[in-house]
Amino acid sequence: MKHLVMAAGVAAAGLSAASAEDWSYAGETGPEHWGHISEEAAVCATGIQQSPIDLTGAISASGAAPSLALNSMSGVQVVRNAHGVTYSANSVDAGLTLGGSEFNLLQFHFHARSEHHIDGNDFPMEVHFVTASDDGRLAVVGVMFEEGDAHPALDALWAAIPAEGETASGPAMLALDSFIPDAEPVFRYEGSLTTPPCSEIVSWTVFPTPIEASAEQIGAFTALVTDNARPVLPANRRYVLLSD
Repeated sequence: MKHLVMAAGVAAAGLSAASAEDWSYAGETGPEHWGHISEEAAVCATGIQQSPIDLTGAISASGAAPSLALNSMSGVQVVRNAHGVTYSANSVDAGLTLGGSEFNLLQFHFHARSEHHIDGNDFPMEVHFVTASDDGRLAVVGVMFEEGDAHPALDALWAAIPAEGETASGPAMLALDSFIPDAEPVFRYEGSLTTPPCSEIVSWTVFPTPIEASAEQIGAFTALVTDNARPVLPANRRYVLLSD
């Protein structure tokens, strides 16, 4: 499935965030204050389907998993702001199918430490693949990292990170399958963006088994991007599903 990132531009409203100067991950502009940034971001405080959450007590559900086709990106572009690093490309062969709808990859980015927890445990890093449907719905795939062998793609991605506020060119071609664990059950739940405006428009898929990155790779990222993980939020009345 070959797509252009701009084909999913209808999702821009859901992904628009407050100015980088308006929020942070600590202090007076930290997560507990995000709901006061603007009227648009009020849901950060008042929402009942906020993300991330602790993925625990899951219910087995047949057919819950999306059909993933996270294949490749060419001409990767790298943008760094005060809160992290985003990777996107004009030519993308990646997306997923969920509930009969097709979602195209917009971008991916990393959080350290992980935002989601699994049975009360977090991980050194988490990558989010953000996909969008033509009607503006979002589906995000989350994959955890644990310390182990070096990941084959991370060194090139880290080497391309520019100075804060700048954009740079990344790898000419990037295979995405190395970020996806082998076929297995996945967690599914309905939630939100994990940054302002915290819009509750996201169908989440999170793999329970982490992939590996070396201690050096994890350290190289966290040396550039200091703790950019939103704390876990209550699940409230939501169900967490585990595909079978």
